[in-house]
Amino acid sequence: MNTPTRPLRKDREFVLRDEDFAEIRELVKLHTGISLSDAKRELVYSRLVRRLRKLELENFGDYIELLRVADATELEEFANAITTNLTAFFRENHHFEFLTQVALPLLEKRNAATRRLRVWSAGCSTGEEPYSLAMVLREEMSRFPGWDVKILATDIDSHVLAHAAKGVYSADRVERVGAKRARWFTRNGDGSYTVKPEVQSLIAFRQLNLMSPWPMRGGFDIIFCRNVVIYFDKPTQIELFGRISELQGVGDYLFVGHSESLFKVCDRYDLIGKTIFTRLP
Repeated sequence: MNTPTRPLRKDREFVLRDEDFAEIRELVKLHTGISLSDAKRELVYSRLVRRLRKLELENFGDYIELLRVADATELEEFANAITTNLTAFFRENHHFEFLTQVALPLLEKRNAATRRLRVWSAGCSTGEEPYSLAMVLREEMSRFPGWDVKILATDIDSHVLAHAAKGVYSADRVERVGAKRARWFTRNGDGSYTVKPEVQSLIAFRQLNLMSPWPMRGGFDIIFCRNVVIYFDKPTQIELFGRISELQGVGDYLFVGHSESLFKVCDRYDLIGKTIFTRLP
């Protein structure tokens, strides 16, 4: 008996069968934590068809078989293709204002003995978020003379991480930081801008799958995990924030995205502002 397949446009190069889409959804969930709805069928096709062409495969079934044998290189390309990267400098600016006005002055006093500050940007995409954090820290560095200050910036997508590590951005993206913070960039001959070394030096970019074991052992005073878990189902969110909470101590700060919440997800944090939390005892 033939398996029913949803009708697709007649000009389609490949056919994405129902069973193929179901298996791809399982693999996406397994390797990235992302839960894809039925509405993402077109997105899956448009993003993965490029891999079929490059690998000279005849159908999605052959591609799924390649993923099933856990080819490390292709699993990385698969994750790169599926993940969405939407970001901007100082996105949700109230978070950065809170850092300047509240969090950093408190951490200056609390960590005076250790003179150490650690920040994690989880799901950093093309780097605008960690660079925004680094600019704020540079502007407030008079609070932390001689301190050990570092930002860890991670993402599952190796392509966007490579872009982030270069620190080169188009003029239209840099214009959004405002005249005051434009001083943290150097204009290039082609009209693009490069983040200055003193900002870049605060950040270590590393590839990390949030669904895999983490090499970090904790001690993060500030964690930005914004607009990441909106793609995860509730059980995955519960697991993720449980793991994140183990990397923070009492009073440490967690920032999530504008459409995200810890309600019935994690009870280890106290909401103290708009999508701003502190770790409870």
